[in-house]
Amino acid sequence: MRFYTCLLILFTVFHLGNARNYSRNQYVGGVLDQSSHIGREQKIAMEIAVQEFCRIGNDICSCPSLILKDSKGNPSRSYYEVMDLMITRQVKAIIGTISPQEATLVSEFDKVTKNIPIISLAPTATSSFPEAVTMPSFVQMSHDVKIHMQCIAAIVGHFRWRKVTPIYEDHTTFSSSPGLLTLLSDALQVVDTTVELPLVFPPLHSLSNPSIYIEKELTKLKMKENRVFILLKSSPASCFLLFEKAKQLGMMEKGYAWIISDDISSLLDSVDQSVILSMQGVIGFKTNLADTSERFENFKLQFRKRFRRKYPDEEYLNPSMHALRAYDATSVAMKAIQVSKGSSNSTSSVNLFETITHTKLNGVSGDISFKDGKLAHLPTFRIINVIGRSYREIDFWSPEFGFFNDNLGSEEENLNLIYWPGGIQRIPTGMAMRNEGRPLKIGVPARGAFKQFVNVSYDPDTNETHVTGFSIKVFEAAAKKLNYSLSYVFIPYYGSYDDMVADIHNKTLDGGVGDTEIMADRYEYVEFSQPYLDSGLVIVVPVKPNIMKERFIFFYAFTTKLWIILLAMTIGTVSVVWLNEHVHGNKEFVATSTFEYVSKMLWFAVSVLSLAHRELVNNNLSRLVLATWFCVNVIVAACFTATLSSIITISKIQPSINLQSSAFIGCNRNSFIIHYLVNVLHFQPEMIRQISSIDDYDVAFKKKEISAAFFVAPHANVFLAKYCHGYEKIGHTYKLGGFGFMFRTGSPLVDDISRAVLKVTQSGDVNTLEKSMLDSLSNCSRLPEDQSRDPVGLDPGLFTGLFMISGSISAFVFFTALARVVINHRDPIQKKVELITARLGAWWTTLLRINVIDRKLNIELTPNQPVA
Repeated sequence: MRFYTCLLILFTVFHLGNARNYSRNQYVGGVLDQSSHIGREQKIAMEIAVQEFCRIGNDICSCPSLILKDSKGNPSRSYYEVMDLMITRQVKAIIGTISPQEATLVSEFDKVTKNIPIISLAPTATSSFPEAVTMPSFVQMSHDVKIHMQCIAAIVGHFRWRKVTPIYEDHTTFSSSPGLLTLLSDALQVVDTTVELPLVFPPLHSLSNPSIYIEKELTKLKMKENRVFILLKSSPASCFLLFEKAKQLGMMEKGYAWIISDDISSLLDSVDQSVILSMQGVIGFKTNLADTSERFENFKLQFRKRFRRKYPDEEYLNPSMHALRAYDATSVAMKAIQVSKGSSNSTSSVNLFETITHTKLNGVSGDISFKDGKLAHLPTFRIINVIGRSYREIDFWSPEFGFFNDNLGSEEENLNLIYWPGGIQRIPTGMAMRNEGRPLKIGVPARGAFKQFVNVSYDPDTNETHVTGFSIKVFEAAAKKLNYSLSYVFIPYYGSYDDMVADIHNKTLDGGVGDTEIMADRYEYVEFSQPYLDSGLVIVVPVKPNIMKERFIFFYAFTTKLWIILLAMTIGTVSVVWLNEHVHGNKEFVATSTFEYVSKMLWFAVSVLSLAHRELVNNNLSRLVLATWFCVNVIVAACFTATLSSIITISKIQPSINLQSSAFIGCNRNSFIIHYLVNVLHFQPEMIRQISSIDDYDVAFKKKEISAAFFVAPHANVFLAKYCHGYEKIGHTYKLGGFGFMFRTGSPLVDDISRAVLKVTQSGDVNTLEKSMLDSLSNCSRLPEDQSRDPVGLDPGLFTGLFMISGSISAFVFFTALARVVINHRDPIQKKVELITARLGAWWTTLLRINVIDRKLNIELTPNQPVA
């Protein structure tokens, strides 16, 4: 600051005395870097603006003149030329690439320089600066830099990059770059993105070997994990060298993303093809122009003619935004001078500035008006993508509406709209994995009990290991939903699930895919994706069949044995009563035929149960038998009613398990369930049986080695799908976190995979895969042949006492009646016995005679017997 102050004093001493000798004509000063292509464009544009204004006004003699100075890109020289124009040439206004800090220093000299309007052609307008209080006559021919930062943040947020690295050239002594970083950081906070340590490099002319310096700094960036770079501010030469070196270092290849600002994007229409080729895949934004108006076409035509005549060696002749803004700024100054013409004191400068700020103009760069020292209207930016020999527009963005078409490639159908560095069409992750250059090592459990989720198999013919299963399919479907290509390889892991968690934490593995439960203690070592399956701890036990579907459900109230005994007891009791009454001469118990006898007896057996029989029982013994049998029937009927009601109300008997009982429990050998049962449900460790596979559960149940098994819900669904008729879930579910994929803590894949899992889940793909897995296991169309129905009815053991009492009484009465029959029919019976005895004796005698004759014949026919 002292250097410039001394320079200013010396300059004043030598030139102040000559200031009065200059003409009192109206002058407009310009300070440009005429050694650069941008400065040359601005120079031609400003000359055209003055010529057009004077021609239209038809007052060439009194028309303000344009005095242009060349700063040669040096801030010190720029400051000197501004002071020269103000003090020596007494210009009414100054137009040029002047920063607010430089303008503040100029305005502090005296009252004259303080009030001279300065129109800055800087690409972006600084939002606010402390020097604004002492610099009332400074206006910026550009939009608020905050809007530019918001556009950058919108692009970064759209692609969900979490870290970015700003790059800028600190090309002035009074640079406002630290303020730009603050504004960028504030804008990126809205999209949850952080700013990495920026790369700041000095102007090229201050470096002894710019190429080596840029290469060294880019190499440092390449060693870091972040792969998203934002070029905020740079001279054209520095920008072109930067991308040339980035391409040589492989930083324009797959995985990288570059964003360039408006002032750099505006240069793409006027740069060499070699520069474009080194920027392939770069994303940028540039102010949208209404380049179809007649005024723009006329200006473009004049510009091309003048520029070709003035600079014949320049190849690209189309005006950039820098030239358009210079033309409009000059037009504004000329128009304001004409309005405030006639004033020559210091107050006239104030009036001129007020006239400038209130000027409204339909310029070649758009509508021109000012508010708070900046362009008032909100800009619209074209989002561009450098590809081939030029660039293409892919969308528009404005601070009011955001992206117009939302076609930046965030969705799968729009991926072909972006050409990224390296020629890929998938959005870069923005981060370099530690395993860059090799695929991710994803561990999969090789010894899981349920191979339906992860199945590791080896093919000896091809010497290859194949990994399949439901969890693998879900992960592959999610990976396809990513906006970039994910390279990975499945590594079979033969340890426990917790061991795999530890190896991911220790960076032996990059992630884990499988039927892994999300647990709070595991979150201390790894991060999980969004769960792709809901889960919970459930109990599975053997079940009894459902008999509600049977047509003759009432038969199941009693066992078959009991039904047979009841039938036999009924027939026997009725027969005894009938016999006893018949013996005692009861005429109502008489039948003319066997059929009539049987039918009456059966009807009596049924009717006596409800005391509806018509036959009159006279004998007391018969009444005793019936009374006893009636009591038995009442008790049996009551039990039948109760049992049948129970069966109808509860169609199947669900076994339950008492957590405090001594029943053995089965669970997965490599799972967290063992610790959960011991630490949370307080099972005794010795009561837990560890099972290795899904089929071992069925074997353990059939051998009565376990009474129940604990599964996570997805495993239970698979087990029940395979053994659908033999087991069922009981009790309530112990809520868990669900199945998820594991990654290292801080990995950017966590958010990306989680978002992809949600897409796969919402699309119904997970449900489809799960249904396909369960359907492939289910064999529920028929009952297994070896599955027997357990009896659910009452057995005879409950009625043994009643049957013994009733049977004993019936037997006593039967033998009593039998004895009475024998006594009443003693003579006929005796005669019949004698007759039977005589017949048996005759039959026996005949049998003996036949036997003797046979023996004699056998003796006579013996061989070698001499003939008598």
